[in-house]
Amino acid sequence: MSAGAETVQRSAGTFAPLREQLRSAASAFAGGPDALADILGGIVDDVDRALGEELEIFPVCHHSPASALAMARRLREKQPTVIYLELCEDLRPLLEELRNCRLPVALQAFASDLDGFPPAWAPLNIVAPISEASAEYQAIAYALETPGVELVLVDRSADHVFQWQTTEASDPDAGPSSGGTDDSPDDAGTQPVEEAALHGEAVGIGIGDLRPRFAELRAHLLHHGRVRHWSEWWDQYVEQPLADADYDTYRQVMVLVGSLFRRLRPPAGADDGDRDSDRERYMWTRMRQHLAASGIDRSRCLYVCGAFHAASPVAEFGTAPGTPDWEISPRTGTRWLYGLIPSSHSAIERQFDLAPGSVSIARAGWAKAVGRGGVRPYRLTGEAAGGRRQGRPKKQPAPVAAPTPTADRLTGFLSRPPVLDEVDEAELLGWCVDIVRLARRNGYLASTADAIAVFETSILLAGIRNRARPTPYDFADAAVTCIEKDVVPGRRDVRRLCDILLGGDRIGQVGYDALPPLARDVFDRLAPLGLALDARTVQRALLDLTAQPELVPCSDLLWVLHRLLPDGIVRPIMGERRLGERSIQESWDLGLGRHQRAVIELGYQGITVEQVLEKRLRRAVWAPDATAAVALAAVEDAVRFLPSRRFVDELGGRAVELLSAERTVDDAPEVLRRIRRLLTHYRNSEPELPAWCGSFVTTGYAHYCTLLPTAFVEEETGVRQVAAMLGFLFSMESLALSLGCDRAQLELAVRQSHPEAPAKVALLWAAQSHLALLTLAQLRARCAELLTNPLVVSAFPQYLSGFVQALEAVPSLAPFVVEVISEAFARLPDPVLLPWLPKLISTLRAQAPDLVPLLVREAGRTFPAGLAALDSWTPPWSAEASPAAPGVGAGAAPVSSGPVVGLLREYPGGCDAVAELLGCDAGWQPLGAPAAGSPTGGAASLLSAHPTVASALADLLVETTGTR
Repeated sequence: MSAGAETVQRSAGTFAPLREQLRSAASAFAGGPDALADILGGIVDDVDRALGEELEIFPVCHHSPASALAMARRLREKQPTVIYLELCEDLRPLLEELRNCRLPVALQAFASDLDGFPPAWAPLNIVAPISEASAEYQAIAYALETPGVELVLVDRSADHVFQWQTTEASDPDAGPSSGGTDDSPDDAGTQPVEEAALHGEAVGIGIGDLRPRFAELRAHLLHHGRVRHWSEWWDQYVEQPLADADYDTYRQVMVLVGSLFRRLRPPAGADDGDRDSDRERYMWTRMRQHLAASGIDRSRCLYVCGAFHAASPVAEFGTAPGTPDWEISPRTGTRWLYGLIPSSHSAIERQFDLAPGSVSIARAGWAKAVGRGGVRPYRLTGEAAGGRRQGRPKKQPAPVAAPTPTADRLTGFLSRPPVLDEVDEAELLGWCVDIVRLARRNGYLASTADAIAVFETSILLAGIRNRARPTPYDFADAAVTCIEKDVVPGRRDVRRLCDILLGGDRIGQVGYDALPPLARDVFDRLAPLGLALDARTVQRALLDLTAQPELVPCSDLLWVLHRLLPDGIVRPIMGERRLGERSIQESWDLGLGRHQRAVIELGYQGITVEQVLEKRLRRAVWAPDATAAVALAAVEDAVRFLPSRRFVDELGGRAVELLSAERTVDDAPEVLRRIRRLLTHYRNSEPELPAWCGSFVTTGYAHYCTLLPTAFVEEETGVRQVAAMLGFLFSMESLALSLGCDRAQLELAVRQSHPEAPAKVALLWAAQSHLALLTLAQLRARCAELLTNPLVVSAFPQYLSGFVQALEAVPSLAPFVVEVISEAFARLPDPVLLPWLPKLISTLRAQAPDLVPLLVREAGRTFPAGLAALDSWTPPWSAEASPAAPGVGAGAAPVSSGPVVGLLREYPGGCDAVAELLGCDAGWQPLGAPAAGSPTGGAASLLSAHPTVASALADLLVETTGTR
């Protein structure tokens, strides 16, 4: 229905004179009828329509002290029996738990297992913050504390929030995506990041977001109001005039403002539709359904909603008979979990793009208004907050008398200038003295003169901004102007000190009884530590597990929490938990009270932390992108944190499946590192390896043998990955062969590999050397040929990098690698060597940090220990032959005398027993007789008669060592 049609139908209403006055003024201003007259007339029509509804509509603005004061007054006057509240209907069970909390807190709906939503959206998270200085809290406290009063939440469910979510949502209460960033000033960084992030990335659900969405209108209001933030404009021109206004004036003005902002907004997109109208259809349909089911009189009900939704043009508006219902879509199969999380003023400001400190200022204004008297707010019995608790429950509300006709309060409110409050000098002086005291404590060189300057500047700024009484915003600007210097001496600047002075950032807390079962279980199991775990300060826990073995369960729980929670919440200072290792003393920094939200959201995933960890590990190994390395990491975590051998075997079996299904070797280094660690653990702690370990080794042996020729050739496969494959095959070879694998498969894979990259060629040579397909002499000759070939000498550093990586697979090649590096340093030209040195260092640091100690130890054994011996030192690989040690080489006289021979002859029992065991009955030879090892002895005669075996052994030693 158009605004003109509404005007014709309501021309005889209560606000007809105001409507005609506004239309005449618009026509005179514009020179004739136009859209301005329709807008102004339509605003009055919206007010007339909202006030004419038999179900009383109470318009609010979220976190508004004026709305909270008007709500408290109206509830005590009307005493409704049913309150319809604009809040997600599935959050209703959480309201009872507000008694156990310290405000502000946030109602939360959380879903991680999605059914009906794109998987990329997971997890879905919605929060609805509740603060003390809000109209919704007054309605909730009244309904829960008054017997016989029913509280009904009528807004769309959390499931519908995401069903309706689009790329450019127009929802006024949907957090940062709904409004502009008009209240994101330059000084937003003064908010503490940790407290401001209490809501995380959740979608914010609020009641009564009243901000103009038309950018030009917002800029016009801020410019002519001489203010910086929308919160400041609202406080001056709406909040303060309505704080002490009567109920009719408050109600009409709020509907008027909501209608103005609704009409002056960008049009909704054709694709996503008007979500505001859909919400209103949803809420009115739910209210009519409840009225029909309960049969209650509409005059005994109260509908609390945002002023934006109070003036609704939808056809489903109202409760009159014959009003059409709107078809509500069913919920998806997503399983939602609900709970309470701590909130803070800065988190609310960040969630809804409010000016920093605006919620704290609003709460200070609420406390001041309550302190002046005239209104008695409602409080939940048992709530952990300051102030007096609510008294005994009230009696059943009395029937409400018939409503009286509404008088026109808008004409008088709009026609008279606002009443300017006088300067409260005592309050302002107190602020000025306190801010100077705080500034001096934080390193500023402030004095009494600065306090006087702040006082005078505050009054001056208020006068410039057309207000006689300085507001907290004027005071903060004056303090920054007079006290702030070029450099902030401490952690807090002056604007942050003003926020602290005017109330600070109040942080809520969820009580023990309102926590989910997992969170309560965590606090119960950590009780033996004797710490105040609910405190917001970091608690230091010292555990001597030898002297106090009863703290071992606490240690186990802390390690699981360290694995599950984000970094910094449960932080080990001393001690570690490795495979097969446990610390005897531990020290922890615990911030569970400071990060209560993380513990609560952990409770949405299970009943105990062990169950949550098991679910996460199982989800990780069965994910579509899971790999064998991920499965082995899950096995390690299960061995360290969970005492379930069955679960470990399940994860190990999954690791075998993933390894056999992989078609790449990108994770080969991680697989090798983890399976080595697990095998070492099981060999040291158990009599035999688990069955899945044997399956993993045999499967990996066959798998990597199959992929080895391709990995050598492919450019996408790095040298580190190929070295890790060879390391798996060579280090697991003995175990794999004992489990039935065939070594011929490995030899065939190496023979079929024909790499072209220099580093991979070096890896292949190292593998052939390990398999005795290439002798050390041949390997040394090939390297010498590379150094003498001027065409390939520039690529020799790449060969050397390959040899270094080969130590992962063939650690016995370390002496040769030291030799090659030494030859490279000696023979490579500087233009080739110098640019390669930084690359060698970065490669070793990034890809082979475990191999550096091996090279260092081998170099220490090879090179002389002192500088004096370096001049006469000859590299062992360059010496033609090493002189034989006296008495050991060929031709040396056998040892037939000395202390050893004398000792054996004096005590012949041991030698006789060995001789008898071996069947030797020759007896002891007399002193001076030829020994068996002498050239004239029996052994020499035997070798001379049959030289074939000795010759074959000599040839084998030559091939192995390269020396004769």
